[in-house]
Amino acid sequence: MSISYSPLKHEAFFNDLFQKEYDRLRVDGQVYLDFTGGNLHAQCQIDEHFKLLSKTILGNPHSINPSSLKTTELVASARQKVKDFFNAEDYHCIFTQNSSAALKIVGECYPFESQGNLLLLADNHNSVNGIREYCQKKNGYYQYASIQYEDLQINSVELDGLLSSSEEGKNKLFAFPAQSNVSGVKHDLKWIDKAQSLGWEVLLDAAAYVPTNTLDLKVHRADFVALSFYKIFGFPTGIGCLLVRKDKFNKLIKPWFAGGTVTMVGVKSSHHYLTDNHERFENGTINYLAIPAVETGIKFMEKIGMQRLNERVTSLMHYLYTALISLKHDNGNTLIKVFGPTDRKDTGSNLILNVFDSAKNLYPFELIEQMAAQKKISIRSGCFCNPGIDEVNNCLTFDELTKYFSSRDKGDYHDMLHFLKKMRGANRISVGISTRKSDLDIFLSFIESFKNKQVPSDWSATAQTLV
Repeated sequence: MSISYSPLKHEAFFNDLFQKEYDRLRVDGQVYLDFTGGNLHAQCQIDEHFKLLSKTILGNPHSINPSSLKTTELVASARQKVKDFFNAEDYHCIFTQNSSAALKIVGECYPFESQGNLLLLADNHNSVNGIREYCQKKNGYYQYASIQYEDLQINSVELDGLLSSSEEGKNKLFAFPAQSNVSGVKHDLKWIDKAQSLGWEVLLDAAAYVPTNTLDLKVHRADFVALSFYKIFGFPTGIGCLLVRKDKFNKLIKPWFAGGTVTMVGVKSSHHYLTDNHERFENGTINYLAIPAVETGIKFMEKIGMQRLNERVTSLMHYLYTALISLKHDNGNTLIKVFGPTDRKDTGSNLILNVFDSAKNLYPFELIEQMAAQKKISIRSGCFCNPGIDEVNNCLTFDELTKYFSSRDKGDYHDMLHFLKKMRGANRISVGISTRKSDLDIFLSFIESFKNKQVPSDWSATAQTLV
Protein backbone atom coordinates (compact mmCIF):
# COMPACT_ATOMS: atom_id res chain seq x y z
CA MET A 1 0.00 0.00 0.00
CA SER A 2 1.40 3.40 -0.95
CA ILE A 3 0.22 6.61 0.68
CA SER A 4 1.43 10.15 0.19
CA TYR A 5 3.02 11.28 3.45
CA SER A 6 5.46 13.70 4.95
CA PRO A 7 8.93 12.16 5.40
CA LEU A 8 9.21 10.21 8.63
CA LYS A 9 11.53 11.70 11.22
CA HIS A 10 15.06 10.28 11.48
CA GLU A 11 14.36 7.62 8.85
CA ALA A 12 17.99 6.83 8.02
CA PHE A 13 19.02 6.55 11.68
CA PHE A 14 16.27 4.12 12.62
CA ASN A 15 16.58 2.06 9.45
CA ASP A 16 20.25 1.58 10.25
CA LEU A 17 19.41 0.76 13.86
CA PHE A 18 16.91 -1.85 12.68
CA GLN A 19 19.52 -3.61 10.57
CA LYS A 20 22.03 -3.69 13.41
CA GLU A 21 19.80 -4.51 16.35
CA TYR A 22 16.42 -5.89 15.22
CA ASP A 23 17.08 -7.78 12.00
CA ARG A 24 15.53 -10.90 13.54
CA LEU A 25 12.15 -9.36 12.69
CA ARG A 26 13.04 -9.31 9.01
CA VAL A 27 14.46 -12.83 9.11
CA ASP A 28 11.28 -14.20 10.69
CA GLY A 29 9.00 -12.04 8.53
CA GLN A 30 7.22 -10.52 11.51
CA VAL A 31 5.56 -7.13 11.88
CA TYR A 32 5.61 -6.12 15.55
CA LEU A 33 3.08 -3.47 16.58
CA ASP A 34 2.62 -4.24 20.28
CA PHE A 35 5.23 -2.01 21.92
CA THR A 36 2.85 -0.89 24.67
CA GLY A 37 2.45 -4.55 25.57
CA GLY A 38 6.21 -5.03 25.65
CA ASN A 39 9.22 -3.44 23.98
CA LEU A 40 11.76 -5.40 21.94
CA HIS A 41 15.34 -5.78 23.13
CA ALA A 42 18.26 -4.77 20.96
CA GLN A 43 20.87 -7.37 20.08
CA CYS A 44 23.61 -5.30 21.73
CA GLN A 45 21.80 -5.44 25.07
CA ILE A 46 21.83 -9.23 25.06
CA ASP A 47 25.44 -9.42 23.89
CA GLU A 48 26.64 -7.07 26.61
CA HIS A 49 24.69 -8.76 29.38
CA PHE A 50 25.80 -12.23 28.29
CA LYS A 51 29.39 -11.01 28.35
CA LEU A 52 28.92 -9.71 31.90
CA LEU A 53 27.40 -12.97 33.14
CA SER A 54 29.96 -15.13 31.40
CA LYS A 55 32.95 -13.30 32.90
CA THR A 56 31.72 -12.15 36.33
CA ILE A 57 31.05 -14.07 39.54
CA LEU A 58 27.89 -12.70 41.11
CA GLY A 59 26.47 -13.88 44.40
CA ASN A 60 23.56 -13.01 46.64
CA PRO A 61 24.03 -9.49 48.06
CA HIS A 62 23.80 -8.61 51.78
CA SER A 63 27.24 -10.02 52.46
CA ILE A 64 30.90 -8.95 52.27
CA ASN A 65 32.26 -11.91 50.30
CA PRO A 66 33.76 -11.06 46.88
CA SER A 67 30.84 -12.29 44.75
CA SER A 68 28.34 -10.50 46.99
CA LEU A 69 30.29 -7.25 46.93
CA LYS A 70 30.45 -7.33 43.12
CA THR A 71 26.71 -7.81 42.96
CA THR A 72 26.16 -4.97 45.41
CA GLU A 73 28.36 -2.73 43.27
CA LEU A 74 26.51 -3.52 40.03
CA VAL A 75 23.05 -3.16 41.61
CA ALA A 76 24.02 0.18 43.16
CA SER A 77 25.29 1.37 39.79
CA ALA A 78 22.05 0.36 38.07
CA ARG A 79 20.00 2.04 40.79
CA GLN A 80 21.94 5.27 40.36
CA LYS A 81 21.55 5.06 36.58
CA VAL A 82 17.78 4.86 36.99
CA LYS A 83 17.79 7.93 39.21
CA ASP A 84 19.98 9.83 36.76
CA PHE A 85 17.75 8.88 33.81
CA PHE A 86 14.67 10.32 35.49
CA ASN A 87 16.51 13.17 37.24
CA ALA A 88 15.36 11.60 40.51
CA GLU A 89 18.15 12.26 42.99
CA ASP A 90 15.53 13.24 45.56
CA TYR A 91 13.90 9.82 45.28
CA HIS A 92 14.47 6.32 46.57
CA CYS A 93 14.60 3.77 43.75
CA ILE A 94 12.95 0.53 44.88
CA PHE A 95 13.40 -2.39 42.49
CA THR A 96 10.26 -4.48 42.06
CA GLN A 97 9.05 -7.30 39.84
CA ASN A 98 7.17 -4.86 37.58
CA SER A 99 5.07 -1.71 37.73
CA SER A 100 2.13 -3.67 39.19
CA ALA A 101 4.31 -4.77 42.11
CA ALA A 102 5.42 -1.17 42.56
CA LEU A 103 1.80 -0.02 42.69
CA LYS A 104 0.98 -2.77 45.19
CA ILE A 105 3.54 -1.32 47.60
CA VAL A 106 1.72 2.00 47.58
CA GLY A 107 -1.70 0.38 47.95
CA GLU A 108 -0.57 -1.86 50.78
CA CYS A 109 1.34 0.79 52.69
CA TYR A 110 -0.54 4.08 52.18
CA PRO A 111 -2.37 5.07 55.42
CA PHE A 112 -5.94 4.98 54.12
CA GLU A 113 -7.11 3.86 57.56
CA SER A 114 -6.44 7.35 58.89
CA GLN A 115 -9.22 9.24 57.11
CA GLY A 116 -7.93 8.04 53.74
CA ASN A 117 -9.21 9.35 50.43
CA LEU A 118 -8.27 7.82 47.08
CA LEU A 119 -9.05 9.65 43.85
CA LEU A 120 -8.62 7.67 40.64
CA LEU A 121 -8.88 8.65 37.00
CA ALA A 122 -11.33 6.51 35.01
CA ASP A 123 -8.49 5.96 32.52
CA ASN A 124 -6.34 3.79 34.79
CA HIS A 125 -4.74 0.37 34.44
CA ASN A 126 -6.24 -2.30 36.69
CA SER A 127 -3.04 -2.39 38.71
CA VAL A 128 -3.95 1.14 39.79
CA ASN A 129 -7.68 0.43 40.07
CA GLY A 130 -6.89 -2.43 42.45
CA ILE A 131 -5.55 0.01 45.06
CA ARG A 132 -9.19 0.84 45.84
CA GLU A 133 -9.46 -2.59 47.53
CA TYR A 134 -6.75 -1.65 50.03
CA CYS A 135 -8.49 1.68 50.54
CA GLN A 136 -11.88 0.08 51.23
CA LYS A 137 -10.48 -2.58 53.54
CA LYS A 138 -8.81 0.16 55.59
CA ASN A 139 -12.15 2.03 55.75
CA GLY A 140 -10.97 4.74 53.40
CA TYR A 141 -13.05 6.38 50.70
CA TYR A 142 -12.44 6.25 46.96
CA GLN A 143 -13.98 7.93 43.93
CA TYR A 144 -13.33 8.30 40.21
CA ALA A 145 -12.80 11.34 38.01
CA SER A 146 -14.27 10.76 34.56
CA ILE A 147 -12.80 11.13 31.10
CA GLN A 148 -14.65 12.69 28.19
CA TYR A 149 -16.38 10.49 25.63
CA GLU A 150 -15.42 12.71 22.71
CA ASP A 151 -11.64 12.67 23.14
CA LEU A 152 -10.92 10.38 26.14
CA GLN A 153 -9.16 13.23 27.91
CA ILE A 154 -9.57 14.42 31.50
CA ASN A 155 -12.75 16.31 32.34
CA SER A 156 -10.82 19.24 33.78
CA VAL A 157 -13.76 20.93 35.47
CA GLU A 158 -14.82 17.76 37.24
CA LEU A 159 -11.30 16.79 38.32
CA ASP A 160 -10.58 20.28 39.60
CA GLY A 161 -13.76 20.12 41.64
CA LEU A 162 -12.96 16.72 43.12
CA LEU A 163 -9.45 17.79 44.07
CA SER A 164 -10.71 21.01 45.64
CA SER A 165 -13.70 19.62 47.52
CA SER A 166 -11.89 17.09 49.67
CA GLU A 167 -11.70 17.94 53.36
CA GLU A 168 -8.47 19.12 54.92
CA GLY A 169 -6.37 16.86 57.12
CA LYS A 170 -7.03 13.57 55.36
CA ASN A 171 -4.46 11.26 53.84
CA LYS A 172 -5.32 11.94 50.21
CA LEU A 173 -3.88 10.05 47.25
CA PHE A 174 -4.54 10.93 43.60
CA ALA A 175 -3.55 8.26 41.07
CA PHE A 176 -3.42 8.73 37.30
CA PRO A 177 -1.40 7.63 34.25
CA ALA A 178 1.02 9.94 32.48
CA GLN A 179 -0.13 8.28 29.25
CA SER A 180 -3.11 6.03 28.68
CA ASN A 181 -2.08 2.46 28.00
CA VAL A 182 -5.14 2.23 25.72
CA SER A 183 -5.84 5.44 23.81
CA GLY A 184 -2.33 6.90 23.89
CA VAL A 185 -3.66 10.16 25.36
CA LYS A 186 -1.02 11.96 27.42
CA HIS A 187 -2.62 13.39 30.52
CA ASP A 188 -1.26 16.77 31.55
CA LEU A 189 1.45 16.37 34.19
CA LYS A 190 0.54 19.80 35.56
CA TRP A 191 -2.13 17.96 37.55
CA ILE A 192 0.68 16.79 39.82
CA ASP A 193 1.38 20.30 41.09
CA LYS A 194 -2.33 21.15 41.16
CA ALA A 195 -3.19 18.16 43.33
CA GLN A 196 -0.22 18.66 45.65
CA SER A 197 -1.12 22.31 46.17
CA LEU A 198 -4.49 21.09 47.48
CA GLY A 199 -2.96 18.64 49.94
CA TRP A 200 -2.90 15.46 47.87
CA GLU A 201 -0.06 13.03 47.36
CA VAL A 202 0.25 11.91 43.74
CA LEU A 203 0.85 8.42 42.42
CA LEU A 204 1.94 8.54 38.78
CA ASP A 205 1.67 5.44 36.60
CA ALA A 206 4.47 6.10 34.11
CA ALA A 207 4.62 2.64 32.50
CA ALA A 208 3.17 3.64 29.10
CA TYR A 209 4.76 7.10 29.07
CA VAL A 210 8.46 6.60 29.70
CA PRO A 211 9.22 4.28 26.73
CA THR A 212 9.01 7.23 24.31
CA ASN A 213 8.94 10.36 26.50
CA THR A 214 11.34 12.07 28.88
CA LEU A 215 10.14 12.15 32.49
CA ASP A 216 12.01 14.76 34.55
CA LEU A 217 11.17 14.32 38.22
CA LYS A 218 12.82 17.61 39.10
CA VAL A 219 10.05 19.26 37.08
CA HIS A 220 7.12 16.91 37.69
CA ARG A 221 7.63 15.93 41.32
CA ALA A 222 5.11 13.15 41.78
CA ASP A 223 5.30 11.55 45.21
CA PHE A 224 5.28 7.98 43.90
CA VAL A 225 6.14 6.80 40.37
CA ALA A 226 5.69 3.25 39.05
CA LEU A 227 7.22 1.79 35.87
CA SER A 228 8.50 -1.40 34.21
CA PHE A 229 11.83 -1.54 32.40
CA TYR A 230 10.85 -4.07 29.72
CA LYS A 231 8.32 -1.50 28.51
CA ILE A 232 11.22 0.88 27.81
CA PHE A 233 13.90 -1.36 26.30
CA GLY A 234 12.62 -4.94 26.22
CA PHE A 235 15.19 -6.71 28.39
CA PRO A 236 15.13 -7.65 31.20
CA THR A 237 11.57 -8.64 31.97
CA GLY A 238 10.58 -9.14 35.58
CA ILE A 239 12.05 -5.86 36.85
CA GLY A 240 10.31 -2.57 37.51
CA CYS A 241 10.69 0.09 40.12
CA LEU A 242 8.87 2.38 42.47
CA LEU A 243 10.40 5.83 42.78
CA VAL A 244 9.46 7.39 46.11
CA ARG A 245 10.22 10.97 47.01
CA LYS A 246 12.51 10.86 50.03
CA ASP A 247 10.36 13.34 51.96
CA LYS A 248 7.37 10.99 51.46
CA PHE A 249 9.19 7.74 52.21
CA ASN A 250 7.88 7.39 55.75
CA LYS A 251 4.32 8.05 54.58
CA LEU A 252 4.28 4.42 53.43
CA ILE A 253 3.70 2.26 56.52
CA LYS A 254 4.85 -1.27 55.80
CA PRO A 255 2.55 -3.77 57.60
CA TRP A 256 5.08 -6.63 57.69
CA PHE A 257 8.75 -7.41 57.17
CA ALA A 258 10.82 -9.91 55.20
CA GLY A 259 14.40 -10.93 54.65
CA GLY A 260 16.59 -8.02 53.63
CA THR A 261 14.14 -5.35 54.81
CA VAL A 262 15.18 -5.11 58.46
CA THR A 263 18.23 -4.22 60.48
CA MET A 264 17.22 -6.28 63.52
CA VAL A 265 14.43 -8.72 64.49
CA GLY A 266 13.63 -10.34 67.82
CA VAL A 267 11.86 -13.67 68.27
CA LYS A 268 11.62 -14.03 72.04
CA SER A 269 10.99 -10.28 72.09
CA SER A 270 8.55 -9.46 69.31
CA HIS A 271 10.25 -6.40 67.84
CA HIS A 272 11.90 -5.39 64.59
CA TYR A 273 13.60 -2.40 62.97
CA LEU A 274 12.98 -1.68 59.28
CA THR A 275 15.78 -0.30 57.10
CA ASP A 276 15.66 3.42 56.35
CA ASN A 277 16.14 3.22 52.58
CA HIS A 278 14.98 1.38 49.44
CA GLU A 279 15.77 -2.01 51.04
CA ARG A 280 12.72 -1.62 53.29
CA PHE A 281 10.49 -2.61 50.36
CA GLU A 282 12.78 -5.01 48.46
CA ASN A 283 11.56 -8.23 50.04
CA GLY A 284 13.94 -11.16 50.03
CA THR A 285 16.57 -11.59 47.35
CA ILE A 286 16.35 -9.13 44.46
CA ASN A 287 16.84 -10.27 40.85
CA TYR A 288 20.55 -9.54 41.06
CA LEU A 289 21.54 -11.38 37.88
CA ALA A 290 19.18 -9.27 35.76
CA ILE A 291 19.32 -5.85 37.43
CA PRO A 292 22.69 -4.93 35.82
CA ALA A 293 20.92 -5.23 32.44
CA VAL A 294 18.78 -2.26 33.46
CA GLU A 295 21.82 0.00 33.29
CA THR A 296 22.73 -1.50 29.91
CA GLY A 297 19.24 -0.77 28.64
CA ILE A 298 19.27 2.82 29.85
CA LYS A 299 22.64 3.44 28.20
CA PHE A 300 21.18 2.09 24.96
CA MET A 301 18.25 4.51 25.22
CA GLU A 302 20.62 7.38 25.90
CA LYS A 303 22.54 6.57 22.70
CA ILE A 304 19.29 6.69 20.73
CA GLY A 305 18.19 9.88 22.46
CA MET A 306 14.72 10.20 23.95
CA GLN A 307 13.97 13.38 22.01
CA ARG A 308 14.90 11.70 18.73
CA LEU A 309 12.81 8.64 19.60
CA ASN A 310 9.85 10.81 20.56
CA GLU A 311 10.01 12.69 17.25
CA ARG A 312 10.28 9.42 15.36
CA VAL A 313 7.29 7.84 17.11
CA THR A 314 5.21 10.99 16.69
CA SER A 315 5.79 10.98 12.94
CA LEU A 316 4.99 7.26 12.70
CA MET A 317 1.71 7.73 14.54
CA HIS A 318 0.78 10.71 12.38
CA TYR A 319 1.35 8.63 9.27
CA LEU A 320 -0.63 5.69 10.64
CA TYR A 321 -3.57 7.76 11.89
CA THR A 322 -3.84 9.81 8.69
CA ALA A 323 -3.92 6.65 6.61
CA LEU A 324 -6.45 4.88 8.85
CA ILE A 325 -9.05 7.62 8.89
CA SER A 326 -8.91 7.90 5.09
CA LEU A 327 -10.13 4.32 4.64
CA LYS A 328 -13.78 3.97 3.59
CA HIS A 329 -15.97 1.41 1.90
CA ASP A 330 -17.08 2.18 -1.66
CA ASN A 331 -20.58 3.01 -0.34
CA GLY A 332 -19.03 5.78 1.77
CA ASN A 333 -19.37 4.03 5.13
CA THR A 334 -16.45 4.26 7.54
CA LEU A 335 -14.08 1.30 7.64
CA ILE A 336 -12.20 2.36 10.80
CA LYS A 337 -13.10 4.14 14.02
CA VAL A 338 -10.11 5.43 15.99
CA PHE A 339 -10.95 6.35 19.57
CA GLY A 340 -9.53 9.48 21.18
CA PRO A 341 -8.79 13.04 20.06
CA THR A 342 -9.24 13.61 16.34
CA ASP A 343 -6.32 16.04 16.15
CA ARG A 344 -4.07 13.45 17.91
CA LYS A 345 -2.55 16.29 19.86
CA ASP A 346 -0.89 15.21 23.08
CA THR A 347 -1.04 11.52 22.20
CA GLY A 348 1.74 8.98 22.31
CA SER A 349 2.83 5.76 20.68
CA ASN A 350 -0.44 3.79 20.78
CA LEU A 351 -4.01 4.04 19.55
CA ILE A 352 -7.11 1.83 19.59
CA LEU A 353 -9.55 1.19 16.78
CA ASN A 354 -12.48 -0.89 15.65
CA VAL A 355 -13.12 -2.22 12.14
CA PHE A 356 -16.56 -2.09 10.51
CA ASP A 357 -17.93 -3.86 7.48
CA SER A 358 -19.74 -2.12 4.62
CA ALA A 359 -23.09 -2.48 6.44
CA LYS A 360 -21.70 -0.78 9.57
CA ASN A 361 -21.39 -4.06 11.49
CA LEU A 362 -18.50 -4.19 13.92
CA TYR A 363 -15.89 -6.89 13.42
CA PRO A 364 -15.20 -8.60 16.77
CA PHE A 365 -11.73 -7.61 17.94
CA GLU A 366 -10.75 -11.27 18.39
CA LEU A 367 -11.34 -11.89 14.70
CA ILE A 368 -9.15 -8.95 13.71
CA GLU A 369 -6.32 -10.13 15.98
CA GLN A 370 -6.60 -13.72 14.76
CA MET A 371 -6.47 -12.68 11.13
CA ALA A 372 -3.55 -10.33 11.82
CA ALA A 373 -1.68 -13.17 13.51
CA GLN A 374 -2.10 -15.27 10.37
CA LYS A 375 -0.19 -12.51 8.55
CA LYS A 376 2.51 -12.51 11.24
CA ILE A 377 1.35 -9.11 12.48
CA SER A 378 1.48 -8.66 16.26
CA ILE A 379 -1.23 -6.37 17.60
CA ARG A 380 -3.22 -6.60 20.83
CA SER A 381 -6.94 -6.74 21.44
CA GLY A 382 -9.41 -6.67 24.33
CA CYS A 383 -9.92 -4.14 27.12
CA PHE A 384 -6.19 -3.87 27.96
CA CYS A 385 -6.70 -4.11 31.73
CA ASN A 386 -8.38 -0.70 31.58
CA PRO A 387 -12.14 -1.17 32.05
CA GLY A 388 -12.90 2.51 32.62
CA ILE A 389 -11.92 3.67 29.16
CA ASP A 390 -13.70 0.71 27.57
CA GLU A 391 -16.90 1.51 29.46
CA VAL A 392 -16.76 5.04 28.07
CA ASN A 393 -16.08 3.92 24.50
CA ASN A 394 -18.95 1.41 24.51
CA CYS A 395 -21.39 3.63 26.41
CA LEU A 396 -21.90 1.24 29.31
CA THR A 397 -24.04 2.73 32.06
CA PHE A 398 -23.78 2.44 35.84
CA ASP A 399 -27.12 0.61 35.96
CA GLU A 400 -26.09 -1.90 33.29
CA LEU A 401 -22.83 -2.72 35.02
CA THR A 402 -24.46 -2.90 38.46
CA LYS A 403 -27.14 -5.30 37.21
CA TYR A 404 -24.50 -7.53 35.67
CA PHE A 405 -22.16 -7.69 38.68
CA SER A 406 -24.99 -8.05 41.21
CA SER A 407 -26.58 -10.94 39.29
CA ARG A 408 -23.65 -13.38 39.57
CA ASP A 409 -20.64 -14.35 41.62
CA LYS A 410 -18.26 -14.71 38.68
CA GLY A 411 -18.12 -13.83 35.01
CA ASP A 412 -15.93 -13.11 32.01
CA TYR A 413 -15.86 -11.10 28.80
CA HIS A 414 -18.18 -13.38 26.80
CA ASP A 415 -20.62 -13.69 29.69
CA MET A 416 -20.85 -9.92 30.01
CA LEU A 417 -21.20 -9.53 26.24
CA HIS A 418 -24.17 -11.92 26.22
CA PHE A 419 -25.77 -10.18 29.20
CA LEU A 420 -25.33 -6.57 28.07
CA LYS A 421 -25.80 -7.13 24.32
CA LYS A 422 -23.09 -4.52 23.87
CA MET A 423 -19.63 -4.99 22.43
CA ARG A 424 -16.58 -4.44 24.60
CA GLY A 425 -12.96 -4.10 23.60
CA ALA A 426 -10.99 -2.90 20.60
CA ASN A 427 -7.71 -3.46 18.78
CA ARG A 428 -4.56 -1.63 19.87
CA ILE A 429 -1.64 -0.73 17.64
CA SER A 430 1.54 0.64 19.18
CA VAL A 431 4.83 1.61 17.58
CA GLY A 432 8.37 1.87 18.89
CA ILE A 433 12.10 1.81 18.30
CA SER A 434 12.16 -0.80 15.55
CA THR A 435 8.99 0.23 13.69
CA ARG A 436 9.49 0.97 9.99
CA LYS A 437 7.19 2.56 7.43
CA SER A 438 6.99 -0.80 5.69
CA ASP A 439 5.57 -2.33 8.89
CA LEU A 440 2.78 0.24 8.95
CA ASP A 441 2.11 -0.26 5.25
CA ILE A 442 1.72 -4.01 5.77
CA PHE A 443 -0.73 -3.38 8.61
CA LEU A 444 -2.64 -0.82 6.55
CA SER A 445 -2.91 -3.24 3.64
CA PHE A 446 -4.26 -5.83 6.08
CA ILE A 447 -6.92 -3.39 7.31
CA GLU A 448 -7.78 -2.37 3.75
CA SER A 449 -8.49 -6.03 2.97
CA PHE A 450 -11.74 -5.64 4.94
CA LYS A 451 -12.98 -3.00 2.51
CA ASN A 452 -16.41 -3.73 0.97
CA LYS A 453 -16.75 -6.98 2.93
CA GLN A 454 -19.20 -8.33 5.47
CA VAL A 455 -18.60 -9.78 8.94
CA PRO A 456 -18.49 -13.59 8.49
CA SER A 457 -21.83 -15.22 9.34
CA ASP A 458 -20.33 -17.43 12.04
CA TRP A 459 -19.22 -14.28 13.87
CA SER A 460 -22.49 -12.40 13.40
CA ALA A 461 -23.79 -13.30 16.85
CA THR A 462 -21.16 -11.08 18.45
CA ALA A 463 -21.25 -8.32 15.84
CA GLN A 464 -22.67 -4.95 16.84
CA THR A 465 -24.16 -2.40 14.48
CA LEU A 466 -22.67 1.07 14.63
CA VAL A 467 -25.35 3.56 15.62
